Amino acid sequence: MQVTAAALPPAHGGDATTDGKRGKRRGSYNCGRCGLPKKGHNCTIKTPVSASITSAPPDSSLSVVSIPSSATSGLRHPSSSRRRALSFDDLDESGSGFDPSEQEERVDADLFSETDPDLDLDAESCGLPANLLWDVMRRLPPAGLLSAAKVCRGWRETAKKIWRAAEELKLRVPVKVTVGFVASMLQKCPGIVRLSLRMESDFDSTMLACVAFSCPNLESMEISTFGAATIRINGDELGRFVADKKSLKSLKMEGCSNLGGFVLCSSSLSTLWLSDLHSLSKMVFNCPQLREISLEFSCQENDSTDLTTMIEGLGRSCPRLQNIHIASERLSHSAVLALTAAQLRGLRMLSLVLGSEITDASVAAISSSYPNLELLDLSGSSVSDSGISMICNVFPDTLTRLLLAVCPNVTSSGIQFATFQLPLLEIMDCGMTIRDPNLQNPAADENNCKLQKTSVSNVHLINQKLIIKHSRLRKLSFWGCTGLDALYLNCPRLIDLNLNSCTNLHPGRLLLQCPTLENVHASECQDMLIGAIQSQVRDASYAAMENHSPSKRLPDGSKRVQVPHLLSEESPEPEKKRRRIDRQQHCNVLRG
Repeated sequence: MQVTAAALPPAHGGDATTDGKRGKRRGSYNCGRCGLPKKGHNCTIKTPVSASITSAPPDSSLSVVSIPSSATSGLRHPSSSRRRALSFDDLDESGSGFDPSEQEERVDADLFSETDPDLDLDAESCGLPANLLWDVMRRLPPAGLLSAAKVCRGWRETAKKIWRAAEELKLRVPVKVTVGFVASMLQKCPGIVRLSLRMESDFDSTMLACVAFSCPNLESMEISTFGAATIRINGDELGRFVADKKSLKSLKMEGCSNLGGFVLCSSSLSTLWLSDLHSLSKMVFNCPQLREISLEFSCQENDSTDLTTMIEGLGRSCPRLQNIHIASERLSHSAVLALTAAQLRGLRMLSLVLGSEITDASVAAISSSYPNLELLDLSGSSVSDSGISMICNVFPDTLTRLLLAVCPNVTSSGIQFATFQLPLLEIMDCGMTIRDPNLQNPAADENNCKLQKTSVSNVHLINQKLIIKHSRLRKLSFWGCTGLDALYLNCPRLIDLNLNSCTNLHPGRLLLQCPTLENVHASECQDMLIGAIQSQVRDASYAAMENHSPSKRLPDGSKRVQVPHLLSEESPEPEKKRRRIDRQQHCNVLRG
């Protein structure tokens, strides 16, 4: 079982070495927060919160991993194994100039910056200063923390404070772990507000009742399943749990194939992710604060879910929706019309995946009802170049992410037109749009089920070429485009390029003018093509190094010339800036 405890307040912020030299001290008689005398005083000022528990060895049965609250905004969280159109958060990090090395330095500096003046030296703490004991014990894994609590009374009380101060818990539940042990871990942390369960065994109603009883102030719960684990709760049990948790704001669950139907009523829920849904008899949402919803249905022939009725009710009861992601083969034009009739004024991200019956008429309805979309994902639909033209005419000033993977009616002309007409575009996915009809699908999605039952009656000609020049594109994907013969890219801000299974792409017809490129995915490509990619990436890195050489004007001031550092009178670039340049110049060509 893996446990993550977060948001533990550090101890006294004084220097441990200087405190040790002074010997024992009783501490101040005044409150360290407001300055009033401690006797008979109940301070209402809260102590700042942080966290600093490091990870335990990987072979231990229990481990703790935590991140200081000051660093959580800059660190990147791992994405889910299943691609979601609503989870492109890494662009914000790269656009803000995030430097991992600088962030680590700030984290280390913040570990002892916040103080808790009320932690005084305990007579039973083996002579250790309270601040030093706190900072050491909060870095222990749970097994070590349980062992440390047996040393003396002072250590036991400090361990209890550490458990009570935890606000975030991440548990990995193996197959043989009982519910009682999970309950004992939850009861040690009564202040838990964020809970993440990695279930390798089934999650049943007993486990759900244990979470409901042990976490009264729960705000966020995420349940992910691995292996043969499933969620064995029905819709009524889930509805009661959501209704009882008055402070629950985020709920994310995988493996929800046994729900059957549900009614969710909550005045606080703002984020809802449910996956592996199947044949739901009813779906009722009464969540006025809901802003993001993601519903993924399993790809089975006998799915009887009525999506049109569900979307109509969703629009009536959840007027504040901003992000919608629905993945189902039963998506149709009537479901799109129900969504446009809801008139969700705040809608910014729309993802309707696997709907082969979504056509250009659906695009016209979406464009007329929601002109302020920032993300549009119609992967697996029957949209053609005409639909792309409508998208370009309506969203030139707002759209930053366009995903049209597995759209058999889209040609290279439509893709090229979209990159020319959408100046704010940052992410574009055109996987398996330009395909050779003589080749079998080489890039079938292994994580998800089949995206679409494509027909060979409307296929494109092979030997197509693409010329893309864009100043803002950061991620571009052509995975499985077996009909692509030539590719010319001039994208100065591109950092990720996916060419997986582009088997017909000619090495001599590839030109990459992307100086900031970091990753090129080229699995199942020809060896000559991979060699051409590596050569062009290497040449681009050399050119970038030359561009960072110092320059100065001629004596008459007519022209700038580059001079080596040895001949330059100015000091060389700082070490941090040089490391940042080297990191930007490195590009990985991924073949696996």
